[in-house]
Amino acid sequence: MSEHRHIRSLGFEAPGKSYFLGYDEGPPAEHHVRLDTLYTGFSAGTELTLMKNTNPYFHSRWDDGRGVFLTGEPGIHFPVPFLGYMEVARVSDSRTFGFKNGDVVATTYAHKSGHTADPFQDVLIPMPADIDPMLGIFVAQMGPIAANGILHADADALGTNVPTLGAGIKGRPVIVIGGGTVGFMTALFAQKVGASEVILTDPSQYRREKAEAMGFTAMTDDEVWGYAKARFHNGGKDRGADVVFQTRAQSKSLNIALKALRPQGTVIDLAFYQDGANDLRLGEEFHHNGLNIRCAQINRVPRGLSHLWDRRRLALETIDLLRTHGKVIADEMITHVVPFDDGPAFLESLVRDRPDFLQIVFKVNE
Repeated sequence: MSEHRHIRSLGFEAPGKSYFLGYDEGPPAEHHVRLDTLYTGFSAGTELTLMKNTNPYFHSRWDDGRGVFLTGEPGIHFPVPFLGYMEVARVSDSRTFGFKNGDVVATTYAHKSGHTADPFQDVLIPMPADIDPMLGIFVAQMGPIAANGILHADADALGTNVPTLGAGIKGRPVIVIGGGTVGFMTALFAQKVGASEVILTDPSQYRREKAEAMGFTAMTDDEVWGYAKARFHNGGKDRGADVVFQTRAQSKSLNIALKALRPQGTVIDLAFYQDGANDLRLGEEFHHNGLNIRCAQINRVPRGLSHLWDRRRLALETIDLLRTHGKVIADEMITHVVPFDDGPAFLESLVRDRPDFLQIVFKVNE
């Protein structure tokens, strides 16, 4: 094989304009592995904010040392050549222990035709041979995000005594607001671990039909709080759901999540908000019912559980989910498989034409 190769990366050149950045890459160093991308998944909730110029990093910068955003100091600028974090690749040149040529791994490194990884720094999850490699796009990032949401609900119910993923919601009704990839993956985890009922809401009829096909109770956001108050009666004036997973990037959805809860219930918040909170009413249900909001993001697990849980374990839980639910995920969630070469034109048509979709996958190498 050639020691040098040309890499293409799918990114955004300007608002609404997608392009390929090309660069040459040398041979892998000792203890590194060269990866040839097979599939890369498009995370619409985050990546379209970059294409539409609405991402908060365009007008503020994250100060990692203090853990705050500094407004007026953009953290990114156009062009944005590297984006994406849902990759599946084949090892073509391994120069380290633990990986051999031909291995298929799930990882995160952007929409690129190839990548050189350091297994001592990067998370590389070997894909089992009995699972469709395309499903590996969920393993390194999106599945762990959803699993971490479940883990936060477990911690809310059980503290640090969480024996297995989902122990805190088993036998309890669960509401998931938002029919995107994170919402569907969260609902699937809840279904897998034995929630008594899984309700998924979305304004899109297309996505509600997907939810019904996957065995969930589907309804609109506006319907769900009334359903929860009528259906989940815990005695006296204690009505509503124990836990709601909120995954839509709108303050109105967070407000509806709060309305659907029983007193002292909890919203597990997985959403990425980009605007203000004009529709959020913290003086209403949040205040009068003594509610909780827990933010669950992939960069941290619940306090007190980090010695047992990390991203790799959450990724392995995702592989277990793919084993039990892989067919329905492939049939219902992956709605578009697009040749990598067609990426720029497809993304521009996605914004322009607004077709129904759920999970988009770019197919890179045969």
